[in-house]
Amino acid sequence: MKRADRSATPYRNSMLSLAQLFSHIKRIALLFGLLVVPSAAFTKSPVASIPSRAPQPRSTDIIHRPTSQPYTGDLSVFEDPKRDQKLQVNRVMDLLGIHTGSAVADIGAGSGWFSVRAARRVGSTGRVYAVDINPSYLQHIRDRAQKEKLPNIRTLLGKSDDPLLPSNSVNAVLLMKTYHEVAQPILLLRHVRAAMQPGARLAIIDRNGRGMITE
Repeated sequence: MKRADRSATPYRNSMLSLAQLFSHIKRIALLFGLLVVPSAAFTKSPVASIPSRAPQPRSTDIIHRPTSQPYTGDLSVFEDPKRDQKLQVNRVMDLLGIHTGSAVADIGAGSGWFSVRAARRVGSTGRVYAVDINPSYLQHIRDRAQKEKLPNIRTLLGKSDDPLLPSNSVNAVLLMKTYHEVAQPILLLRHVRAAMQPGARLAIIDRNGRGMITE
């Protein structure tokens, strides 16, 4: 077991920048304790990659911090039957204001665990963008969406610092067990902001304290 100690200065600077960046956007920070296994994944057929129109990065956006490697193992680890209760998924969707007709982005979608739950809630008039950097996970989500009859899920093959969401396209964004894998969170969140509609909400559910990496 490795423990990755975070440097206080980069975090302080990044948190300050992020606070300024999201000063006019409603946001939610949800910390549900430490989870050893990180998440990462997507969905649509075929994989769609839609350019976003985010501002050019600034030199002050670049930070240096230790991160966990994106998970590339068996997706079944995300399907624990107790996960709904443990992560309070319905409460999360309530806090994000996800309802019939909502447009939702699930960044770091992994197995599509959250994507399918959000897709059921938003219904046929809504849509869910399942975003990940792992093409095989996106294929898994597309297969799952087809099997579970959820055509409102669209997969996007994103970049490590850009989910490549359409501009002004979503009113709810979730990064669940993904933030600790993002080497450049300020760049990522600038792109996320460009995709968010006025009044959109962002939730980050991640590790509380120092991240732990298994070998």
